[in-house]
Amino acid sequence: MGSMFDLTKRVAIVTGSGRGIGKAIALGLAQAGADVVVLARTAADIEKTASEIRALGRRALAIPTDVRVSDQIYNVVDAAMKEFGWIDILVNNAGASFFTPTLQLSEGGWDALVRENLKTPFLVSKAVAPAMIKQGKGCIINISSTEGVRSAATCAAYAAAKAGVINLTRSLAVEWAPHHIRVNCISPGYIENPGMPEALEQFPALKERLSRVPLQRTGNQEDIVGGVIYLASDASSYVTGANIIIDGGMTAVLG
Repeated sequence: MGSMFDLTKRVAIVTGSGRGIGKAIALGLAQAGADVVVLARTAADIEKTASEIRALGRRALAIPTDVRVSDQIYNVVDAAMKEFGWIDILVNNAGASFFTPTLQLSEGGWDALVRENLKTPFLVSKAVAPAMIKQGKGCIINISSTEGVRSAATCAAYAAAKAGVINLTRSLAVEWAPHHIRVNCISPGYIENPGMPEALEQFPALKERLSRVPLQRTGNQEDIVGGVIYLASDASSYVTGANIIIDGGMTAVLG
């Protein structure tokens, strides 16, 4: 009997997969057996991700895409269906954030963060869902944040958008369950990234929060990959509408 976590012959789309967590997710899915469509705005980044996936013996399709633009998203779905014939997994990872006190946050800044973090998973999910409905199965995994389940000073728009992602997940899970499409969410805590040292220096409160993480460390990208593979696989066949928090216990302490 094969592993419950085996993704062989499955096709995944991962947004924002040119670097960082998105790239790690794409490579992790490939290591589990999936063929992967990698999306980001920078062609060189996704081509590198795709080449690393192919080196693992899996198929990869790299498509430069701005997932804020509906027409480009539908082109991705068409290309994926033409190349592979079906779409099993969608990981909505693309997003962005910046720290700004609310009184200094412009209306344009608010709109940009909500568009980047909440509107795009809606658009991509809506574009991919018809293919999943037609084939009678599918799995959508949205990447939210612990900022979506607690207060987030100097990051209000991002936090509000990520809270919206969690509720979007629950709503789509119920709406699409009759089509055997599972929709779940992962909310990472503080994950290592190149900008973290600067953020720690700029915002002492962030450093204080990190010092109170029960597991006494920041997360790494692989910590998120494991959760994605679980939700993408048969191991989670009875899981939908869930939000899995991966934060070293931070929200258990800080609320």
